[in-house]
Amino acid sequence: MPLAVAALSHAPSFGNVDPGGTTMAEIEAAIGEVRSFVESFDPEVVVALGPDHFNGQLYSLITPWAIGAEAVGVGDYGTTAGPVPVDGDIARTLHTLVLEQGIDIGRSERMTVDHGILQPLEFIYGHPLSRPIVPIFVNALGFPLTPMQRVRLFGEALGRAAQQLDKRVLLVASGGISHNPPVPRWDDAPEPVRRRLVEYAPSREERAAREQAIVKGIQAIADGKASSAPLNEAWDTLVLNTFRSGELSAVDGWDNDRFVAEGGSAAHEMRSWIAAYAALSTAGPYRLAVDHYWAVETWGAGFGIQAAIGA
Repeated sequence: MPLAVAALSHAPSFGNVDPGGTTMAEIEAAIGEVRSFVESFDPEVVVALGPDHFNGQLYSLITPWAIGAEAVGVGDYGTTAGPVPVDGDIARTLHTLVLEQGIDIGRSERMTVDHGILQPLEFIYGHPLSRPIVPIFVNALGFPLTPMQRVRLFGEALGRAAQQLDKRVLLVASGGISHNPPVPRWDDAPEPVRRRLVEYAPSREERAAREQAIVKGIQAIADGKASSAPLNEAWDTLVLNTFRSGELSAVDGWDNDRFVAEGGSAAHEMRSWIAAYAALSTAGPYRLAVDHYWAVETWGAGFGIQAAIGA
């Protein structure tokens, strides 16, 4: 059965900080294109791959990837707070099928997800979600990380597993391209930060205050009152061109340190896109039906939206 990909960036700034000019209208129009693409594809199963920002996946147990058979949203940046509709039976089946191919993937019967998975899904299916999904956490911030080749191989195993379902499967990939927010690293973090990386459980008020501070910082950048590390449009183009070409084995030579040096502290979020496109490639050549990119300097981020299906 056919596979398809909808790959979208996410951003705390979305809906909170005006990027200026016509950029917001263009992004919203591109999201509309993805909605139309998804409606035409009419998926029977929706698998969502995305990162977590140390809201649910913590160093109490960090893993390269895990599938959720049940899930709850933390409610950050306006996304769902509370139970998320999940197709648990499909999730457990995919978990087994991926394991059978020699790829070690964890499973959670109560996965906690943040905007890294939910925001693009809600772009497509509304808030709250209008249909059940299968969430897959793809580690992008908890170092050390697997070699990039393993991400491709994981994606291919997921694609073969998805085809065994004998259903139309949409893979929604979430992640920013070049962006450089402050991301804590365990190795050089002071003890209070290490405790947060293990047991973060803020109150609703504490979470709201933290989000407001982050949005305020992005707004200051947009207003020219603060600086940020520049996004890397050339790097973004290299990454997106790899998906456009379908030559995904190229990622095998991408060193993890290079990803950070070229794309910034959170550029490894593209692992979700790599896995999704690798999954799609197992069904044969594909073509892009939606393909947009914005170098949003006012957000300090590259923002991409793509959708693809078998050629």
